[in-house]
Amino acid sequence: MMNNQKVLIIDDEKANLKFLRDILKDEVEVILAKDGNQGIKKAIEFRPDLILLDVVMPVMDGFEVIEKLKKEAETSAIPVIFVTGELEVNKEERGLKLGACDYIQKPFKIAILKARVRLHLKMARQRTMLAQLANIDPLTSVANRRRYNEVFDIEWLSALREKSVFSLVMIDIDNFKGFNDCYGHAAGDRALEKVANAISGQLKRPRDFVARYGGEEFVVILPDTSTQGAIDIMQACRKAVEALQIKHETAPVMVI
Repeated sequence: MMNNQKVLIIDDEKANLKFLRDILKDEVEVILAKDGNQGIKKAIEFRPDLILLDVVMPVMDGFEVIEKLKKEAETSAIPVIFVTGELEVNKEERGLKLGACDYIQKPFKIAILKARVRLHLKMARQRTMLAQLANIDPLTSVANRRRYNEVFDIEWLSALREKSVFSLVMIDIDNFKGFNDCYGHAAGDRALEKVANAISGQLKRPRDFVARYGGEEFVVILPDTSTQGAIDIMQACRKAVEALQIKHETAPVMVI
């Protein structure tokens, strides 16, 4: 597989789904959707790196699908390639204006399709790498506040849509200014990095999220988690931080 990247194929024709899957299955993880509604649901669920989308489909055509994808926070940035037998120039123009990154007409050469898919997956990887650099706190290597704002919006909308709950936890390190004054900022930086790693190590599920909010503050998002569930997880985080045994001689208590 190509670095475990995922490609979602949305087409109402089973033969087309099978044909495209067979072309790409040795290079990427392929996800299939038989219509627009299923395609949107799978795009939100699996967050593919690239979508191949047919134009002519019943109930919801490809243009309607891409409009909905671009309006959803979870899917708006996923690149979409139209793969279609529609030959009209105005259809291609419309698809590109709606946000498609490419437009491949049938019949196509397999080598050309694979080359374009590889190109857009490579570009997707590069965008992901740049986004990661922009979204990571350089000191602690967890997400930064900018990324927290993005993830919060996504999880909030998801909770509204699914009528589910999620927990939001703010974490502050006590007496941290005194720690810096006593041991120096370099020691304070090392302490922050250790605390961030300890918290991250207790967040086991893929959507559990921690970010540095600012200074010595961290924020944790726990989707599909009740109040008691959040307390249990944060108790585990507290114990992990306590186990670091970060001494603060001038504080009334150990910094945990």
